[in-house]
Amino acid sequence: MSSQENSESLPEAQATAHDAVETVSDPFADPGLPAHKPRVQDIDERAARRSERVVAFQFFLSMVATVGFIASYVIFPIDKIVYIFPFGHVSVLNFALGLTLGVALFCIGSGAVHWARTLMSDVEMPAERHEIAAPPEVKAQVLADFKQGAAESGFGRRKLIRNTMFGALALVPLSGVMLLRDLGTLPEEKLRHTMWSKGKALINMNTNEPLRPEDLVVGSLTFAKPEGLEEDAEDFQTQIAKAALMLVRIKPEDIKDKRELEWSHQGIVAYSKICTHVGCPISLYEQQTHHVLCPCHQSTFDLSDGARVIFGPAGHALPQLRIGVNDEGYLEALGDFDEPVGPAFWERG
Repeated sequence: MSSQENSESLPEAQATAHDAVETVSDPFADPGLPAHKPRVQDIDERAARRSERVVAFQFFLSMVATVGFIASYVIFPIDKIVYIFPFGHVSVLNFALGLTLGVALFCIGSGAVHWARTLMSDVEMPAERHEIAAPPEVKAQVLADFKQGAAESGFGRRKLIRNTMFGALALVPLSGVMLLRDLGTLPEEKLRHTMWSKGKALINMNTNEPLRPEDLVVGSLTFAKPEGLEEDAEDFQTQIAKAALMLVRIKPEDIKDKRELEWSHQGIVAYSKICTHVGCPISLYEQQTHHVLCPCHQSTFDLSDGARVIFGPAGHALPQLRIGVNDEGYLEALGDFDEPVGPAFWERG
């Protein structure tokens, strides 16, 4: 072979070798999927049965926890505090609710994961990317794959898993229904009544002392609360929101309403301090006109004429409290208000 022929064949050999090196060293070569290895549940029916029982047990445990969640609402009082290590002093109701609801949701999730990892098909099926709008043949393929997956999951054949899963999923929403209790207790007759009752003394809100008729002068405005209602009581705000009272002394001859005069004592009239519009506390009094004004929306009531509304958005007169004097000379209530206090009753009652 001549030297000329050798020089011509050398570049061809170098190019071939260069292409081979590039092919071997391609860092983005598709390695393909690893060979599928069957699980023990795929080849041993007894192992599959064990996994089925494990999944069913977790679904059943979720059902028990949901029942425990509901029972906790009934069994444990809302104000009971206990010591639980390592959490310290906690509300037994909140702890029970959190524990049972957490177990119920966790067991559903862990049961579904164990089902998928041990009993459902684990064969990887790669698919090429396609546009969002799938053609009819792709839709048909997806439907076929779904049916195949449903069949391979054993959903129709493994009735124990299916039935316990349905039971767990059916009970869990009941936890949400029970949470409606936190919206508050049913009002029952609570909106119709306050702490005022016959014989309860009128206590001055400023001095915390019982009131005598001589403590009030004509034109004065005094605020009172029922005897026995203390500011450090747990339900003070709830009770005072209904029982807050304002006292005004008017000359008896200036009182226009006959029943108002009968329910007063020497011209001292007692009316609810809570506005019948949106429940704001009334605090402004005009001595010359005997009008009281709500500072929120300017509803105005005439205390010399049954506390009727003469201006503003309020739709009802202020409820009156019938008062008298006890044997010790202190002002006392002779009953409760003549009608429900504030706007809440008219909105919900």
